[in-house]
Amino acid sequence: MLLNLVFTPSSITPDAMVVQYTYWHLWCGKKDRSYSKLPFRLLAREYNTDITYTPMILAHEFIRSSVARDSDFTTCELERQRTPDGRQHALVAQFASSDPTEFARAAELIAPWVDGVDLNCGCPQSWAIKEGIGCSLMQRPEVVAEMVKSAKARLGPSKTVSVKIRISKDISETQRWIRVVEAAGVNFITIHGRTKSQRSSTPPDYEAIRSLIAGAKVPILANGDANHPSVLAEIITKTCAAGTMSARGILENPTVFASLAVTPVESVQKFMKYAVKHPIPFPLLLHHLSEMSAGVKGMNKKEKSRLMACRDLFDAIDFVEEKWGLGDFHDQTKT
Repeated sequence: MLLNLVFTPSSITPDAMVVQYTYWHLWCGKKDRSYSKLPFRLLAREYNTDITYTPMILAHEFIRSSVARDSDFTTCELERQRTPDGRQHALVAQFASSDPTEFARAAELIAPWVDGVDLNCGCPQSWAIKEGIGCSLMQRPEVVAEMVKSAKARLGPSKTVSVKIRISKDISETQRWIRVVEAAGVNFITIHGRTKSQRSSTPPDYEAIRSLIAGAKVPILANGDANHPSVLAEIITKTCAAGTMSARGILENPTVFASLAVTPVESVQKFMKYAVKHPIPFPLLLHHLSEMSAGVKGMNKKEKSRLMACRDLFDAIDFVEEKWGLGDFHDQTKT
C-alpha cells in the first residue's frame, strides 16, 4: 500500500464496502464497448483493487427489458467475497440517466447484487450529451440532487449512492454543484481532473481537485492518468483525495494498484481463466489481451500482429499458451 487510508461511508454497514486508496473504476464512453465486464473485474479484484464498477448502463433500457439487464450486467458469487488476503471487495453499478424515477428503479432492480450505485455525470461523448446524460448533467445539479434523493430513498442506508463528475472551466461552478448534491445525501464523489472538452493528452488538473476537496463535506476520489504506482502516490499527495480511480491505465496493467509497475504474465493467464468461465464477446476479449500484452515485457511487433490475427477464443488460448503458458488454467476452468 502506498497510503494507509481507509474510509467507510457513514450510511453503509461496516462489512458492505471498504473504500481505500486502491480504488478503481473502468468505463468507456461508447455504448458499444464495455471494458469492465465480469472477467476483468474479477482479475482486478485479485490485485488490491477495492471497488470495481460495471460498464455504464443506460437506466431507461435496464428497467424496461430483461434482455438488456442480462446483457448489461452479469456477476458471480466470487465477485463480492473477501479476497484470499482478507480484503473486502465491493461492486458498484454505474448508470447513465437524467430521470429520478428511472434511476431509482434501476438502482432498486440491481441492488441485491451490488454494494452501491453510481450516476455518471462525466461522460463527455457527444451522444451522451445529446441524450441529456453524462457531462450535460453538470449544468443541472438540482436534477442530479433529485436523482440521488430518489435512489437513496429506494435503497435505504445499506447501499451507497455516488456520482462521477468532471471539473468545469469555472471551478466555482463545480463547487456549487458539489454543495447541491452533497445536500441531497450523496455518499462520495469522484472527480475527473479535466473539463468535458479536454482530451486525454491534456494533463489533469490535480490542483483543481485539491481545491474542490478542501470545501467538500463528503469523501472525494481523484481520477485522471492513474496509470502507474508512482502516479497513484503523486495523485494522493497533490489532491489529498480519499482514493484514486483508474480507467485507461488499468487496462494495460490490471496490477497497478498492487504497486506492480510492469504487467505480470500471471495476470494474462488469470484473465484467460476468467474469460473462459464467464464468456464475453471475442472482440472485447481480444482488446483486453492486446492492452495487457502491451505492458508485458518481451512482446514484439510480430507477436502483437499474430495476437490481433486470432479469430476466436481457441486461437487466443493457443497464443497465450505458446507465448507464456497457461499456469493452472486447465485445472481452474474445470471447477
